[in-house]
Amino acid sequence: MLKKINKHYFPKNYLFAPEWIVLGVNNVCNLHCKMCDVGTKTIETNFAQNLIGTHPINMPLALIQKTIDQMAIFYPKAKLGYAFTEPLVYPHLEESLIYAKSKQVETSITTNALTLKQKAEKLIDGALGNLFISLDGPQDIHNEIRGHKKSFQKAVEGIETILNLNPELPISIFCVITEWNIGHLKALVDFFKDYPIQRIGFMHTNYTPQHIADQHNDIWLNTYTATASNVEEVNVDNFDLQLLLEEITAIKNENYKFPISFSPEITSKEKLHEFYHQPEKIIGRVCNDVFSNIMIKSDGSVIPAHGRCYNLTLGNLYEDSLKEIWNSKILKKFRSDLINNGGLLPACSRCCSAF
Repeated sequence: MLKKINKHYFPKNYLFAPEWIVLGVNNVCNLHCKMCDVGTKTIETNFAQNLIGTHPINMPLALIQKTIDQMAIFYPKAKLGYAFTEPLVYPHLEESLIYAKSKQVETSITTNALTLKQKAEKLIDGALGNLFISLDGPQDIHNEIRGHKKSFQKAVEGIETILNLNPELPISIFCVITEWNIGHLKALVDFFKDYPIQRIGFMHTNYTPQHIADQHNDIWLNTYTATASNVEEVNVDNFDLQLLLEEITAIKNENYKFPISFSPEITSKEKLHEFYHQPEKIIGRVCNDVFSNIMIKSDGSVIPAHGRCYNLTLGNLYEDSLKEIWNSKILKKFRSDLINNGGLLPACSRCCSAF
């Protein structure tokens, strides 16, 4: 309750610590996902620039160690999230995990799991706290979307290896809903129904059409510039919304051993149409992540929330402390502008941080 009051009435003076420090540890990915600007090589968008627009390609180990040191001092309860672009191919992964362990900083990794089997022991040795795996459907569907004929099989091998090494490590699976996997979502859940996983989460496509970016930039171009995002190959007109609704209903009516969520939770054809065909309509009340996350890129520069946010530099870890960045004037103004404009800006309308 105190956090809510602080957010809504005093956003420029937010008194609470970050919950997550998100890392963009590298600028490369080993898959070519159809729904991702990096996978489609649409590199001029905010999303792509936040993921692959900095140098060096790999974040220096010393920079991660500096981040971990400052987390231990200023924000010991925050979690360190290895999220972008593909952490398992990061050359300093094992060393940095072990260093975080030595400083009692909790870690998580979000991965496509292509090389999970090979890296499993290193993750266990580094006392990884949570493993989030991104999959797009059952085998053939996933492999087609990811552009790799064995990516699903390799992910499953990795999951089974992790479970054999440490059955207690929480593993969650996340799936982005696209035109290519509608009709196959339940098959994905059924495949894992007997696995001891933590949960499965489905995310409705996060996207920004060009006309929404244009409307946003009519107001905010010089402050929080928006671009189209994740629409190079995605065509919302191809989404079978009736079939999607039927699948959502069928999944929710099953009694699985683990919880299943949808982000956002939509249970009617009308609301699905609104989400996919009326992107100018804001869904969600307020950006949650700008008050809980910041993301550090490979060059030490820091942006609000994570890779989907505006490419707004809050500071740089080579010049500013983590505490100074979290309380920077730029971030204070951004939080205030969000709250003063209803909690979200026009180009925030289909971002996961709003749900």
